[in-house]
Amino acid sequence: MTIRVVLGVTGGIAAYKACELLRRFTESGHDVTVVPTASALQFVGAPTWSALSGKPVATDVWTDVHAVPHVHIGQQADVVVVAPATADLLARAAHGLADDLLTNTLLTARCPVVFAPAMHTEMWEHRATQANVATLRARGALVIEPAVGRLTGADTGKGRLPEPAEIYELVRGLLDRGPDATQDLAGRKVVVSAGGTREYLDPVRFLGNRSSGLQGYALARAAASRGAHVTLVSANVTLPDPAGVSVVHVETTEQLREAVVTATATADAVVMAAAPADFRPTAVSQAKIKKADDGSAPAIELTQNPDILAEISHDRTREDAVIVGFAAETGDATGSVLDLGRAKLARKGCDLLVVNDVSGGAVFGSADNEAVVLAADGAAVEVPRGSKTALAHVIWDEVARRFAG
Repeated sequence: MTIRVVLGVTGGIAAYKACELLRRFTESGHDVTVVPTASALQFVGAPTWSALSGKPVATDVWTDVHAVPHVHIGQQADVVVVAPATADLLARAAHGLADDLLTNTLLTARCPVVFAPAMHTEMWEHRATQANVATLRARGALVIEPAVGRLTGADTGKGRLPEPAEIYELVRGLLDRGPDATQDLAGRKVVVSAGGTREYLDPVRFLGNRSSGLQGYALARAAASRGAHVTLVSANVTLPDPAGVSVVHVETTEQLREAVVTATATADAVVMAAAPADFRPTAVSQAKIKKADDGSAPAIELTQNPDILAEISHDRTREDAVIVGFAAETGDATGSVLDLGRAKLARKGCDLLVVNDVSGGAVFGSADNEAVVLAADGAAVEVPRGSKTALAHVIWDEVARRFAG
C-alpha cells in the first residue's frame, strides 16, 4: 500500500540526516513530498530534495499558487513527519503560525503528525520549548524524545536527532495501526526490559541465553509510537537505540534488577521481555580459567538469581501499575506450554503473561513471533504468527485497556 508522506525539514545541522529518512520512505514504495523551510535549504539544497523525492520542492505558498499547495499538501497526506524539528518550528507549530509552506501544511493536515526534534540541550530543556511540546502532544501530535549524543561542535547531551532508520520504524509502526490509531499511551511512563543477561565465570566466559532483544525493542518502539515516555533496560543487545526511547544498558541480572526496580518506582506499566539468567556462579575467577592437563573440568557452583518479575509484582510501588511478564516454555511431563504459563502467571503475581512456545529454538532471533497473552482474570488472547511489532501492539492494547478500565 502506497502511503502519502509529507517530510518537513527545518533549518538544523541534522537536516542532512533527513536525506536517509527520505530514501527509506521512497525505497519502501511510498509517495513523498518534501517541504523544507527556507533555513533548511541553507543546509541541504533544493536539487537534493528534488532528486531524492522525484518532485519539485518549495518553501513558500506562492510557488504553483494555482494548485493551492498550502492547503492541498496537508489535506492529501497520510502522515506528516518533521525531521529535524527545530525549537523555532515547534514554537510556530504550537502557536498556529502559518508563515511558510510547512506551517501551513501542519495546520491543514488531519492525519498523524510526527515531530523529531533536534537542537542543543539547553534549547530542548528550556521551559518555553517544553511548553510548546506539551501543547503539541495535547493536540494529538507525536513529539519524539530526542536522543543523547554528540551535538554541533564539541557539545554532547540530549537533543540529537534519533537515527533515521529508527524514526522510519517508529512511523511505520504508527501507520500499521491504521488511520484511527490514537496516542492512547500519551503521558504514561512505561518500562520495558530486553535481551539476555550474562553471569561471568571469569573475565572472558559467561553463562547466558539466546535472547536477541528484538521483541523488547519492538515493544519499546510501539510504546513510543503511542505517545509513552519509555525507559528501555537493555541487556547485552547490539540493536540501535529506538527513536524517542531512554535506554539503560546493563549486563548482569543484578544490574538488570537494579535498573528495573529504580525505573518501576514511577512507572504506569512495566513489561519484562528480557530473559534474566536464572543462576549465577557463587564465585567469579579474576583470571581466565585454564584447561587442566589431566583433562578434568572445573566444578562450578551456582546460586539462584533474584526473581525480578515476582519482586516487582508482589512488592508494587504503585498498586495501579500494570505488570507484564514473558514466559518462554517448551512443555514437559508436568504440563503443556499453556499449563505451565498459567502456573507461572499465578506464581509471579503479574497482571499479564505473554507465553511463547520456544520448542526447537523457535522465536529467538526471528523477526516474527506468536504467543498467547494470559491475564490474571482468566482471559486469554491468542496472537497468530506475525511480526514482533504486531505482537507488541497487541500487548499494549491489553495494557491500555486496563488503564481505561
